[in-house]
Amino acid sequence: MARFAGRSVIVVGAGALGDGWGNGKAAAVGYARDGARVLCVDRVAQAAGATAALIAAEGHDATPFTADLTAPGAPEAMAEAAIAAHGGIDVLHFNIGISAPGAVGALDWDAWDRVFETNVKAAARAAQAVIPTMLRQGKGAMVFISSLASVHDAPYAYASYEASKAALNRLSRSIALTHAARGIRSNVVLPGVIDTPHAAAFVTGGTDPEATARQRAALVPMGRQGTPWEVAEAALFLASDAASFITGVALAVDGGMHG
Repeated sequence: MARFAGRSVIVVGAGALGDGWGNGKAAAVGYARDGARVLCVDRVAQAAGATAALIAAEGHDATPFTADLTAPGAPEAMAEAAIAAHGGIDVLHFNIGISAPGAVGALDWDAWDRVFETNVKAAARAAQAVIPTMLRQGKGAMVFISSLASVHDAPYAYASYEASKAALNRLSRSIALTHAARGIRSNVVLPGVIDTPHAAAFVTGGTDPEATARQRAALVPMGRQGTPWEVAEAALFLASDAASFITGVALAVDGGMHG
């Protein structure tokens, strides 16, 4: 039986750059293929619509929803849309994040605030918006896509990104412990070097993409970059009943980088 048959799943950040496969898009399609009714949330209407249309074309149930979760009222509107479209909220999958370059000695504080607003505060507000429904249902699962950079040294100076993802890990742990006795679980996935359009655009900066891909693969003990599908499969496991006794963990999907 499909792991998410009849369940309502919100995927925040369900779009992708262009026609490629990002972590959020792969997760949204993965949940749908496993029986879920998916609310595809993205701040770019075209991106949300493209993922929902792809799911619908495969014969599954998806609804696009355009929202910037840093905007006032957006998380609450998202929760209401999921309930209206799919009758409840069983899973919140949070997959948005931004970054800004800079070591601590050269931080742009406006950029710092934007990173934390998106990567941490929006996650907390999304969780706050869905918790009442999950409490009424007596169960629910949250999966936050963090980053290996939250626990492992990266080759780039992105202090605000690393700090915000570390804060996201602790936020998930706090949610998990606060609501464990009420049937709500919360976990994070820590992707390592993953081959996504966003990562390619973020890292290459106009350099040779093939050379950059080789350099990134060389960082991984397994000798290759991971795929969005491998990140999605880890998230689907944590959101599923197969992980019913797992909460408050951070699961690295990194090919052995983090010991």
